[in-house]
Amino acid sequence: MTQPPSQSTSALSQDELKNLVGQAALSYVAPGEIVGVGTGSTVNKFIDALASMKHLIKGAVSSSEASTLRLKALGIPVFDANEVRELSVYIDGADEIDGHGNMIKGGGAALTREKIVAALANQFICIADESKLVDTLGRYPLPVEIIPMAAQRITQQFAALGGRAQVRLKGDQPLVTDNGQILLDVSGLLITDPLAFETQVSQWPGVVTVGVFAFQRAQICLLGTAQGVKTLTF
Repeated sequence: MTQPPSQSTSALSQDELKNLVGQAALSYVAPGEIVGVGTGSTVNKFIDALASMKHLIKGAVSSSEASTLRLKALGIPVFDANEVRELSVYIDGADEIDGHGNMIKGGGAALTREKIVAALANQFICIADESKLVDTLGRYPLPVEIIPMAAQRITQQFAALGGRAQVRLKGDQPLVTDNGQILLDVSGLLITDPLAFETQVSQWPGVVTVGVFAFQRAQICLLGTAQGVKTLTF
């Protein structure tokens, strides 16, 4: 018997999967609203898709200078976070996400502004490909934005937890964030209690933001898989 054309996405590349979830996220954008927009390669696909309905929304609040430039280039107005009281939705990617919506974020160096925008939103929609879904956070190095003078002390504190912290470089110099600070990337951690871990590290003097998102965890994840976009709710 002749089979209908397959709708499987098994042959799609990671980039094409990012396109799928970027398009799927449009269904969570309400007309007339200001949209919270994250940072990264997957979010760039969402920004490109958002341009198709820019006439229906008021604009966006962006979590990075890079996303702001992309939004403005596509004709989407960008508001300062201080200009809005709340957002209906924040759409962003993740370096890792677990089965409860907890995430590691900050691969794009925008974790502090991402947490600020996420805190304004009533709903956090994570868009990711299936390689980002993990049982326990920690496979991806944990980004931590810090004040430079605290680097040695915080590195020692992570070592006491079994982590290996390295300053993120751009060329041969420390990468400087949009906030004028530096980042540590910490490997070797197994984060079994994300909320407790985020609480603990956030209190260390010199830490600006730790890249565990448990307080601002995702309520929905649109996951690009070989079978198409899978919607996970938490």
